[in-house]
Amino acid sequence: MKAHIAVLPGDGVGPEVTTEAVRALRALAAQFDHDFEFTEAPIGGVAIDATGAPLPPETLALCERSDAVLLGAIGGPRWDNPAAPVRPEQGLLELRKRLAVFANIRPVRLCDTLSDRGPLRADLARDVDLVIVRELTGGLYFGKREEGEQQATDECKYTTAEIERIVRVACRIASGRAGRLVSLDKANVLATSRLWRRTVDRIARTEFPGLRVEHMLIDSAAMRLVTHASTFDVIVTENMFGDIISDLASVLCGSIGLLGSA
Repeated sequence: MKAHIAVLPGDGVGPEVTTEAVRALRALAAQFDHDFEFTEAPIGGVAIDATGAPLPPETLALCERSDAVLLGAIGGPRWDNPAAPVRPEQGLLELRKRLAVFANIRPVRLCDTLSDRGPLRADLARDVDLVIVRELTGGLYFGKREEGEQQATDECKYTTAEIERIVRVACRIASGRAGRLVSLDKANVLATSRLWRRTVDRIARTEFPGLRVEHMLIDSAAMRLVTHASTFDVIVTENMFGDIISDLASVLCGSIGLLGSA
């Protein structure tokens, strides 16, 4: 394999993480006769400090012409003012949008030897092995917004096509595991969640008839995740719900896992 990889260390622990990741990739390349070329570029807070933009045009251009992007982390105490006109997170959202990175895949698996080291009792954390599939380029984070002194509006919008593609990713993953898919929404309140639920049912019924599909409200799922986490196999949900639920799940094994995005 020959590949050009854009490396975006970013902020905080990002440079430390990407440095070790590049070392691992170089070792793999040497062992299996791959040819990896790495080019670094700034993103996030360090990019704001250097250029005034969280995603400089040169960084975006590098990513668009590369075969893969290795991203560390963005943000930190120096840039944590949510009212600032330019924020590190803006660069991350723009990168996702421009590269159409719509599927965030977060595995959560606890090693037996660490089951008594987390914040949950060992009997609650035991046998946790699940995957959260989060839609990454739609919903509230990418909707129209208006912000004034007395009123603010954030639009939550999803299309059938956006839901279909993420559901197919989740269904394929579930098909290769225990064959169980839980879709999280807030269908008792939100119109987008009702569209989400109908689309999940249709895709699962017509394209993945062997799957067992369950719908769950996001608030109920949060409770179940810390009381019966081992009952989950694959979870699929929209952008904001996925952001929150995957951070909650991270405490089960000590850290958020990220296999990759598609």
